[in-house]
Amino acid sequence: MSRSTLRDVVEQRRINAGLAWLVVGFLVVAAVGTALGGDPVWGVFVLSVAALAIVPPIATRHPTAMLPWEVLALAALPAIGRTLVVGETVAGVTLSGRVVTFFAVAAVALVVAVELDVFTTVRMTEPFAVVFVSLTTTATAGVWALLRYLTDTLLGTRLLLDGRPEHTVERALMWDFVAATAVGVLAGLLFAAYFRRRARGARRLPEEMVES
Repeated sequence: MSRSTLRDVVEQRRINAGLAWLVVGFLVVAAVGTALGGDPVWGVFVLSVAALAIVPPIATRHPTAMLPWEVLALAALPAIGRTLVVGETVAGVTLSGRVVTFFAVAAVALVVAVELDVFTTVRMTEPFAVVFVSLTTTATAGVWALLRYLTDTLLGTRLLLDGRPEHTVERALMWDFVAATAVGVLAGLLFAAYFRRRARGARRLPEEMVES
């Protein structure tokens, strides 16, 4: 992903900006609702996504300079997935919107890659951006597993150690890592292709606005 391609992703179109701001508003509401509902970890995650989404308008001082709303909507999927998928089971393994969550994490990782390239001195090639997204998604699965274990052992919650046999918990964790790695690689490749195609036809944000 070349520098110019990443810069072209940041758009200045009112329709895109309006939809993107709607996603941001949904994320804020979802974060508050999740935190009040007794899941502050997810509340912080969702709120962090909203914060990342408003980096372009803050950096350019222009409210319509937003990333494509579709990418932000993908990053908002955990709030939807946890409502629709929580409690479903496959082969005895309880799902919690894991695949949806990992795909959203991949979207967030790519948002970070784009914003680092556009608004900082960091420059990313396309292969590196794909690797960055993939490794970040897999690493997030590991950190999330560690946080759940520490919360269960220190605070007495039942996020991971929920009474299931030890081998079942271990199998679920391994499938989490497999899913995170596969989703990360796939998402990185899809997002790279998506941004290249979109950048060719999108209206460009003036260079002076990006540098301001």
